[in-house]
Order: sequence, then C-alpha cells, then structure tokens
Amino acid sequence: MAALTKEETEALIQEVLEIYPEQARKDRAKHLAVNDQSLEKSNKCITSNRKSQPGVMTIRGCAYAGSKGVVWGPIKDMIHISHGPVGCGQYSRAGRRNYYVGTTGINTFGTMNFTSDFTEKDIVFGGDKKLAKIMTEIEQLFPLNKGISIQSECPIGLIGDDIEAVAKKANKEIGKPVVPVRCEGFRGVSQSLGHHIANDAIRDWVLENRDGDESFPTTPYDVAVIGDYNIGGDAWASRTLLEEMGLRVVAQWSGDGTIAEMEKTPKVKLNLIHCYRSMNYIARHMEEKYKIPWIEYNFFGPTKIAESLRKIAALFDETIQAGAEKVIAKYQAEYDAVIAKYKPRLQGKRVMLYVGGLRPRHVIGAYEDLGMEVVGTGYEFGHNDDYDRTIKEMGNATLIYDDVTGYEFEEFVKRVQPDLIGSGIKEKYIFQKMGIPFRQMHSWDYSGPYHGYDGFAIFARDMDMTLNNPCWKQVKVPWKTDDTSKVAVAAGA
Repeated sequence: MAALTKEETEALIQEVLEIYPEQARKDRAKHLAVNDQSLEKSNKCITSNRKSQPGVMTIRGCAYAGSKGVVWGPIKDMIHISHGPVGCGQYSRAGRRNYYVGTTGINTFGTMNFTSDFTEKDIVFGGDKKLAKIMTEIEQLFPLNKGISIQSECPIGLIGDDIEAVAKKANKEIGKPVVPVRCEGFRGVSQSLGHHIANDAIRDWVLENRDGDESFPTTPYDVAVIGDYNIGGDAWASRTLLEEMGLRVVAQWSGDGTIAEMEKTPKVKLNLIHCYRSMNYIARHMEEKYKIPWIEYNFFGPTKIAESLRKIAALFDETIQAGAEKVIAKYQAEYDAVIAKYKPRLQGKRVMLYVGGLRPRHVIGAYEDLGMEVVGTGYEFGHNDDYDRTIKEMGNATLIYDDVTGYEFEEFVKRVQPDLIGSGIKEKYIFQKMGIPFRQMHSWDYSGPYHGYDGFAIFARDMDMTLNNPCWKQVKVPWKTDDTSKVAVAAGA
C-alpha cells in the first residue's frame, strides 16, 4: 500500500476519533498528529505527558515500574526491595533481560525478587518494623551485597511509612548505602516520573559519596554510558566500540552496572546518554554541579553509529578522532555484508512503532539502513522534548501518536496496513492474530543485542526472520475472507 498523504492521514485521525464522546474526542485529538518536519517544537502539533483518558486502554506503566524496573533494578550488586505487596515485585523481576556478569545470589542480585510482602496487617499497622527486619536478614543472608534500595509500592505512600528514617538507621547499622525511593506507582501520569524520582534518589543518596576522594586515577578519556540497560547485551556491544576508539568507560548506568561505578561517575570527562527520557535528569544535575558535559548518541544501525562515533570523537583530541575512523572502517565490510544480504528481502517494507524510552526515534535509522520505512511512531510516556527530536527523524505526513489507546492503534494499523509492527508484549498477540508480523521491541523479543555493529546484524536477521516467515500465509483473518458463515460461527452466532 502506498504511503498516506498528509490529507489522508489527517482524515484517518478524524475517522478514528469519531467513536469517542465529545470530551474524550477533544482530549485524544491533542495526542494524534501528522508529522511536519518544518516545525521546530512538537507542542505545535502534539500534546504529551498528560494523564491517560479514563475508560480507554492505555499501555503505560507506573512510577514504580520506571524506578525499579528501569533505573535501579539493573544495578547488579545492590539488593532492591519492593516494599509493598508481593505482586509488583514478582511482576517486575527479570522481565527486561538486563544481562549482567556475576554469580546470582552471591555478588549479583538482578534477577532475584526481594519484597516485604505486605498483608492487610501491614497496611493497618505500617511496615517500618518489617522493613528494618528485612534489611537485617539481607545482611546475614547476602553479605556481599554493596547496598540496598527501597522501592516503594502504592500502599507505602498511602499509609505513610517513613522509609527515609528506616534507611538512615540501616545505613549506620550495616555501613552500606541504603537508598529510599518514593516511587509509589500512583505518582505522576506514567513510568516517566519514576525515572525522574529514581534519578533524584541517586543525586541525593549516591553521587556525593565520593566527593573529595582523589584516590581514583582518572584519564582525559574517561566517559560514562548513561541510560543503557544492557537489554540482551546492548551495553556490551556499545562499550566495545567506545573502547576500541580509545575511550575508557568508567561507568554503565545501569545495565551490568554497580553502585561503585555510579559513585565514580562525577570523575568522568563526558556523559554519553542513550536513553534520554530516563536519564537526562541526572546528566543535567552532573553538568550543573560537576561541570560534566553530556551528549546523546545512537548506536542503532551503521549510519547512526558512524554519526554518533564522530560526534563523540569531536569532543576529544585527534587521537580519539582517528580512533573513531578506524572503528568505522574496521566494521564496514561486516555491516556492508549484512545490508547486502537483508536489504533485498526488506526493501520497501513499512513499519509502525509504539514503544517507550528511546526506541520510537532511535531505531528509525536502523530500519532505513535496510531499506525499510517507518510510517508511524509514538511514545508510551514521552515528553515534548522527545517529540521535538522525533519530528526531524520522521518523514512528512507520517502518523504520530502519543499514549495511543488499544482501539486507536488497531484502527490505525488496519488502515495504514504496515508490513511489520514493533511494540510491546501487551500488543504482540493482538496483531499477530490480525496476521501482521510483530517484534516485541521493549526487550528485543528475547533476542539481541541490537546496539552496535554486532547488534545490527542480529537486528537485520530478526526483522527478516519475522517479516518473511511463511507462517503469515497460513493466518486467515476473518475480515479478509469472503466466507462470512465462518465469521458468524466464530462469533457464536
């Protein structure tokens, strides 16, 4: 199907909105837009970071998910207590495939679930004493842990547990960092506020721990990788390139990261941010307090990788700049071969995206390197500064949707008819039943890494494997068949 014109895209949005009551229609219209590259600010066309419309199916997460599931959870040598009922901790355990090196239960704890397991009694009488006891037990059972974070679930904010007092007392008793994080799920409009709260907790309870300590030997080439959660090994693939060009990666935040690395970050010369949405807060703080500059980078696909390597190298001397060129040249034959193999199979295929964090814009270049076109994109919990960056990456007349509802997404897909959808686990099986190839782009559908040159080869293979799988020819979607009697039987008529 040919790409929609601006007029056709605008008409599609109005058509989809017709089903809503008047007030809901007015609200949702602010979150749906046609891309216009001439705009400098996205707030001229789309509204974001607002409460979801009551009664519609949002795909967002909560503040607890943003803190525990994204920022704090991957820090491997700390123990992260989900303070509240067992469900949130269990649901958030080991879901994002944050790979790490270590021995689980000995010196690393990323895939383990630590919870205060609230009951009705705890809701009535409070959980402070229970929390204090848990930390004593943790120190006895897992003595090699390097610290503890307390990740508050919804009931904690409602009953008023004083987790800060418990944390300060425990810190004196065990002599390790104990960080209280007020990330109750009901705070804010999405998991985005959880990122911000988590960053503020790092600022207030971690970063100053080594201020004035000059024992750590620094170099002119020290950098920190911020906002890479090592999904399927992404941070390792990125770190390889940075080190090959001559930089020293002092810290990874927070995939395969440690609290010691976080404490050392104020010593670096540059912060490199991959996921702007989740970590720009702490980068801005370090710029203000420690005078550490920061830049965004994108290691999806060879075009963006080369751009980013040169952008990073430009902030260092000629040694690093020459190193960047050597890295690009070293891998050229590798990525040329990947493109030669997969581009003929993927050329002209159209993709719709709906994810969180950096993915709705960062992966566009990787698809384009394979000859594919992104015809729709949107964020679950993006802010307008995310969309500011996105409108320049997308073609004109492209469909943009913020906090898209389940109904809207399905209707857009039926009309646009993309060849591939990249979104989350909640959407995966709906679209597969509609006969549309789908990749789970929050955790790479249990594959990866997708970052770096090595990751690009895996990315290309996975897109081809998904899109060109012969199984799709066997899927008979009811609305695409003339046999209405079978539809009636399926509907129970």
